[in-house]
Amino acid sequence: MIERNFWERRIEAAWGQAPIVWLSGVRRSGKTILAKALGEKALYLNCDLPAVGDMTHDPELFYRNCSRPIVVFDEIHQLEDPSRLLKIGADMFPKLKILATGSSTLAATKKFKDTLAGRKRQIHLLPVLWDEFPGFNNATLQKRLFHGGLPPALLMEKKDASFYREWMDSFFSRDVQKLFSFRDVDKFNVLFEYLMKRSGGLFEAAKTASNLGISRPTIESHLRALEITQAVTIVRPFHGGGLKELIKTPKCYCFDTGFVSFFRGWDPLRAQDYGSLWEHLALEWLMARFPDDKIRYWRDTSGAELDFVIQRKNGRVDVFECKWSSSEFEPRALKTFRSWYPEGKNYLVCPSGAPAYVKAFKGVGVTVCDPASLGDK
Repeated sequence: MIERNFWERRIEAAWGQAPIVWLSGVRRSGKTILAKALGEKALYLNCDLPAVGDMTHDPELFYRNCSRPIVVFDEIHQLEDPSRLLKIGADMFPKLKILATGSSTLAATKKFKDTLAGRKRQIHLLPVLWDEFPGFNNATLQKRLFHGGLPPALLMEKKDASFYREWMDSFFSRDVQKLFSFRDVDKFNVLFEYLMKRSGGLFEAAKTASNLGISRPTIESHLRALEITQAVTIVRPFHGGGLKELIKTPKCYCFDTGFVSFFRGWDPLRAQDYGSLWEHLALEWLMARFPDDKIRYWRDTSGAELDFVIQRKNGRVDVFECKWSSSEFEPRALKTFRSWYPEGKNYLVCPSGAPAYVKAFKGVGVTVCDPASLGDK
């Protein structure tokens, strides 16, 4: 059994705050593996099976006959009235721990008539993280960037093109079409592939619509669907107002480096490809470690740019620059940013940054670290 201890700890911590944990994540990200890792103390139910619908038709009777302290509803949105089932469990059986999984955020599922406010905590399961490599046959960083972080892909000996194509087909038919009733799979996939080829870059709806020959409303509705299903992450610009900064144009990151490299035709990876994919991996780590913080990027009108920033309390703003090698870092943008926002910590996140150390770059102090040591800060 593959262990994902970081996520198991997150689930246990969430249960300390609420009886229901909603575990979301893209298809094949490992939700079922994680759910089954709870072992014999959990009653695992695959909600794709018709028998589970019959079993839970009377929620009160079902819970009263449940002899285990944990119940797992895998793909719970397949049931007829999932919110009623969860609400009764949380209200009438408060000592019971419930884990419910789905490929999208709970709010996107039309069957959920109740938001379950105060009864749930949400966890977004991300592809395999930096410090999870040993649990996947000691996968190397290079393999993680090339194959991606979906467990089946990372465990493959060789990268299989059919896996990525089949995932795209399944994603549309089982997730997107059911949730949003989109009919034109070609338009949806054209946009998705376009975004993967430009992942990490600025996104302009009007320009994208013109380039693809698709209406702007369609582009915007499809992008929203991709964001809700967590297939893309929209990173919006940080700005203080009144300065010469970008304030509207977001950046769009696709969910997995394996798909980004696949649709860009990077096979094998070249030396110049690693930096962009490393930036994606670092973003995933920030999302995992700081799930309640808004991650932004910063750019001024002259083109000076910082990968990610997180605003803290009392006007502090932490900066995270992501480089494949610390020798690639040039501090001009950071110096400009700190002239406007002097309070906060500076991090240079790179694979060779362990143990963490502080280095001055043209008079600017920066902590050089890898993602694991960043998580300890």
